[in-house]
Amino acid sequence: MLEPLPTLRKPRAVAEPLARHLPASAALGWLAAGWRDLATHPGQSLAYGLFVVVLSYAVLGVLYLSGLLYLALPAISGFLIVGPFLALGLYEKSRLIDRGEQHPSLAQMVLFRPASGGQIAYAGLLLGLLVLFWIRAADLLYALYFGLRPFPGASEALDNVLTTPRGWALIVTGTLVGGLFAAFAFAVSVLSIPMLVATRRDALTAMGLSFAATLQNLRPMLAWAAIVALGLALSALTGLLGLVVIFPLLGHGTWHAWHDMGIDGGADGGPGR
Repeated sequence: MLEPLPTLRKPRAVAEPLARHLPASAALGWLAAGWRDLATHPGQSLAYGLFVVVLSYAVLGVLYLSGLLYLALPAISGFLIVGPFLALGLYEKSRLIDRGEQHPSLAQMVLFRPASGGQIAYAGLLLGLLVLFWIRAADLLYALYFGLRPFPGASEALDNVLTTPRGWALIVTGTLVGGLFAAFAFAVSVLSIPMLVATRRDALTAMGLSFAATLQNLRPMLAWAAIVALGLALSALTGLLGLVVIFPLLGHGTWHAWHDMGIDGGADGGPGR
């Protein structure tokens, strides 16, 4: 006697405990909230942005003096990777405002002690290593397209990249590879660094939660990534001077992105220590 066929059952949906089902327009809300924090005693945030501009020029100056100016574009794109870590003080200002602090000072932004302690330095180290990997990858890509020859100098290298078919192919390939580095770095850092500022977490767990939450909330997070990329592009068009305003705006907005995600206490009225 033939046995009946097994009953077909609809596969169970994969559990997504970090999904918040926010629309893409939530990113505009984070941007507006970031602007409110920036406008609250703006001098502190603008001073922070000015420091980032000076630091960026210092990095470019070191590359120029070292004869490595051809790495300027990878270094600027690497800014996308370490940017969340550089915004620590901006997260702290937003945290203080959330807790009802009326006059957060620049000293409070710079000298605060993160709830995670040294774990935040570990996260910064991991992001820094990722930048070094990306710069090394950019160096290898140049060698792949132009051969293992003595480096011709920054000006000739730029001519090779911008005026030859090999250079155009290198730009396309470098953009794709750099995009992968930037996308991974964005996913692991955009929510983890604010989390480490406000809560007691180890760096690897925070980065894992950030990566998972980004994947489970792709619509708003992709919209936020587009806003960040647009802001940095505008800053590049102004010779990085636009970072004075744009970097604090994005930093404060990133805090509210984490806050709205409600990860590890981020949904309450003010994440505690």
